[in-house]
This record gives sequence, C-alpha cells and structure tokens, in this order.
Amino acid sequence: MKKVDVILGLQWGDEGKGKIVDALAPDYDIIARFQGGPNAGHTLEFDGHKYVLHTIPSGIFHSHITNVIGNGVLIDAHIFMKEIAMIRANGYEPSKNLKLSQKAHLILPTHRMMDVALEQFKGKEKIGSTLKGIGPTYTDKTARHGLRLGDSLEADFKTRYEALKATHIRQFEGLNFDWKTYKIENLSLDEYEQKWFSALEEIKKFDIISSEYFINQALNEGKNVLAEGAQGTLLDIDFGSYPFVTSSNTTTAGVCTGLGVAPNKIGNVYGVFKAYCTRVGSGPFPTELHDEIGEKLRKNGNEFGSTTGRARRCGWLDLPALNYAIMINGVTNLIVTKIDVLNDFPTIEVAETYVVNGQKTAEFPSINLDNIKTNLMSFKGWNHSLANAKNYEDLPKRAKSYLDFIEKNTNTAISIVSTGPNRLETIYKSKNLCCE
Repeated sequence: MKKVDVILGLQWGDEGKGKIVDALAPDYDIIARFQGGPNAGHTLEFDGHKYVLHTIPSGIFHSHITNVIGNGVLIDAHIFMKEIAMIRANGYEPSKNLKLSQKAHLILPTHRMMDVALEQFKGKEKIGSTLKGIGPTYTDKTARHGLRLGDSLEADFKTRYEALKATHIRQFEGLNFDWKTYKIENLSLDEYEQKWFSALEEIKKFDIISSEYFINQALNEGKNVLAEGAQGTLLDIDFGSYPFVTSSNTTTAGVCTGLGVAPNKIGNVYGVFKAYCTRVGSGPFPTELHDEIGEKLRKNGNEFGSTTGRARRCGWLDLPALNYAIMINGVTNLIVTKIDVLNDFPTIEVAETYVVNGQKTAEFPSINLDNIKTNLMSFKGWNHSLANAKNYEDLPKRAKSYLDFIEKNTNTAISIVSTGPNRLETIYKSKNLCCE
C-alpha cells in the first residue's frame, strides 16, 4: 500500500509551498489540500504567467492530476468561484480534475463579518487576521453548528443557513458591531449573499465526494498522493506562537484529520522554509530586523502578502524554531526557498540559540516568546547571482557552506533548493523524491 507524502511550511507561512507543490506534482496522481481556506496564498509562476491560489490545490494546472479539497479545508463559495474563473480565463478547466469533500465547512458571509467584528473588539490585542472568516468558521465547526458543503445539497439548507446567520447577528450586537452598514468587498450583506448563493449553485456542479474514502482507495490502488498544507508550522493552533496563530492544525498531524488517513499511512514529509524568516500580522518574531537590513530583505524578496497585500516582517533564519518545526512534523526532507534573495548581502546571520530568562537554550519556548534574545552566527555572503545555477554544484561555495551548515544543525537533508519564483528555477539536490 502507498503512503501519503506531505508538503508543509516550517515557519510562519509564505515559505513558497505552492511553487514546490507545482514542481513536485508530476510525480503524483493526487494533490490534496488538508486544512486552511482562502487565507492561504500559494503563488505559482510558469510559462510567463503568475497565478495565486487560495483554496484550490497547487496541482490544478496539471490536467492529468486529480486535485482534492479535503474535509479540513474551509470554502467561501464566492471566493472559490472567483478563483475558478481565473483558472478558466487562463485556458484550464478545473471541473475535470478537481474534487471537493462533502465534509468541508462553508464560510458564510457573516463569518467574514464576524472576523472583522472580533478584530475590532480586540483592539491592540488583535492577531492580524486575514479577515476571510477562517477563525469564526472553525469556531462554529468546533461548536458543532457549522454548515458543510454536503449540507448545501439538502432541502433544509436555507433554513439552517438563516438560523446560523441569526446567531451571528446576535453576536454582532454583543460586540457593538454595525453589521447593517458594513461592506464585504464593497458589497452589503444582502448583495454579497446573492453572489455567495449563486456561487454555491456553481460549486454543486463539481464532483462532491467522500474524500476520506477516495484518498484511502487511491492508496490501496497504489496511487501516489501528496498532501498540501497552508500557512506554516509556527501558526499551528496547538504548537504555534499562540495566540497569534491560525485556527487549524498546520502540521503533519493535520493531514490525518484533514484528509481522513491513519498516522501509519504518512510517508515522506517535505518541510519548506525560506533562507531567512518572514511573518505577516501580529505576534512574536525573535529574529525580526527593524533596520535597513530588514527593509532590504523585504524589497529583494518582494515580501508582501499574496492574500492580504500587507508588508511582511523580515528577519534572519531561526534555527531553534526550524528544529522545533522539524521535530513536530517528522520532516524527512528539507526544501529551502528564496536563497537568491540573499545574493547581495555581504553578511548573513542565523539565530543559532536563544537566551530566555538569562538561560541559553536551543528550544523554541511555548510561552514568553516576547522575551527571547538571540545568539547570532555570521556568514560571509556569496555576492553572486544564482540565475545560471542548474545543479547544486553550480551554486557559489559560500552558498553551499550556508546550506551545509543548515543540514548539519538540523540533522536533516536538503533535497531541493529554489533559486527563484519560476517553476524552472528549482535545483534538485536529491533525485526521485516521490515515495522514497
């Protein structure tokens, strides 16, 4: 029996997972998203075009690959169909190779409004939500009164929808939120609802399945399956920098609950990380740079959120956090992205250890993240373009030294080095990664 390989982020998201999924996709029969929703922004570049996917798996542009939206994913009908329209406008027909779990929960228009209401209520304590309704939808899911995609096929769906909407409106009143005048994408609630319901009718034309049976049957038939995560390990609801986290399990464990596969069916785990660190929104960030170096990282890396457009906070690579993420996920292969962003830095630094409450440690703490000081190790930069590097041996000596240091200090092999955003700017240090 085959096992499910996993690709996920090891930092605070935005590691470049979409590009890597697209690059690895030809080795797989099925690509399946297992958590998150339209708060994700997976960017792919090939054939002179740039695409940003929010809900749909990153294998959608390979017509021979089946893409599955798992039960752990949240779907906003309106946003989903806008994404479908973008894909179709570029000459692809996603209905031919996309399947949706009937257990995937729906983001209602009022969930998006609730996201805004809660952020406003928190004031300075806000977490920096993408305002896509993710947290409120997962809250309703956990409270056991959410609505799932399969529910939309039932005769009483509109009644259940109105009941949940009424619950949200009562909550708005308790938060002093003026929901009657608030606009969603410049639309009133009634206007947005009309588009949402219209989009939902279009979604019903797709193949809505029991995805847990589909995935397990595919494994029994010997098919190769790749699970695609969103956000990053340090945003995991349990193991991230709580409370400044997302509302789902972004780790390998989330594959089991988000797709319905047993733990013993997990195969290779590909952990993606940037050669430096970034973060969007609020929350602790031990290696953050508040100077011209941080600004240079932001400029060189074009570090602006693909979903929100917000400027990302930037800093050096954080080894304690990286090792923590590797441990939590059981990472078997590392994939480093955006190493080209460091091409013209004379000095590159890495946080080797922390100092917490006066004590040196290599552990990523669960609390008191704001009180961390970092012990930095310096490397000489390579001051050389990587544009012509086609093989690992083509990389500058100092770039390879930097990567060798990471491998040694994580005790995990780097299998892929991404030297640019394009599908072709990918160096495979290890061949035949799939199903090793």
